[in-house]
Amino acid sequence: MIVRATRFLRKMRGGAQSHLIEAGDGHAYVVKFTNNPQHRRILVNEWLASRFLAYLQFTAPPAAAVELTRDFLEEHPAIHMQLGSSRIPVPPGRHFGSRFPGDPERLTVYDFLPDVLLGKVGNRRQFLGMLAFDKWTGNSDSRQAVFFRARVRAEGAPPEDEGRPSWVATMIDHGFVFDGPQWSFADAPLAGLYHRPLYYEEVRSLDDLQPWLERIESFPEHIVDEALRTMPDDWLEDDEHAVSGLLDKLLRRRTRVTSLIDQLRRARPGLFPNWR
Repeated sequence: MIVRATRFLRKMRGGAQSHLIEAGDGHAYVVKFTNNPQHRRILVNEWLASRFLAYLQFTAPPAAAVELTRDFLEEHPAIHMQLGSSRIPVPPGRHFGSRFPGDPERLTVYDFLPDVLLGKVGNRRQFLGMLAFDKWTGNSDSRQAVFFRARVRAEGAPPEDEGRPSWVATMIDHGFVFDGPQWSFADAPLAGLYHRPLYYEEVRSLDDLQPWLERIESFPEHIVDEALRTMPDDWLEDDEHAVSGLLDKLLRRRTRVTSLIDQLRRARPGLFPNWR
């Protein structure tokens, strides 16, 4: 999906120097630019991961290519990146956008919850599935998530049921799958972990990582092809051959996830204290 930027909202924290920008579809997007300090390939990684996560049924933001016109950039001079004392302009064109989970002026989003609240996150089991996903895709960063309050309808509840207030986690920031711009699978055992081990304490066996393990093992090639086909061509530049080889390796890794989890268990025995 392609949307056109209409309003600059604010700058975001993080090494990619993302900006929060409202688009013509009425949604706000956390936008990473093609010339971000981490590398252009970060956009490719984000786009592919967002498509894969949607198929695997994770709670993760929808993605869009956000078009920034020259006129829009001239109207919003605050949109730029800073490297030391140098101000780096953002080029016009299509950039990666991760949809904000609501109205930024009304919804408060947290990147940290105390342990006493972590147990009250309604979809907290998704952190276990994300461990499998991050191992499959070779995420060399720690697992990132944000939290917000929302009404969540129970499975099978009628449409008129507004649901009950709950904390919801949404999985964000996938730029360092495939080891970031390296486009490799370093497979460091401790990579991809969420920094709060509380969520892993309930794991007793690989069954607790289902249904995501099975979904990854049977992940269809056509979803990979579609994700690549719908991505803006200019994000790849001359990397078509490299990304093709990368995705071939990814598909061959579908059955290796359980062994990568086992490597993690050996490297950090106390992570899963209830494993039997």
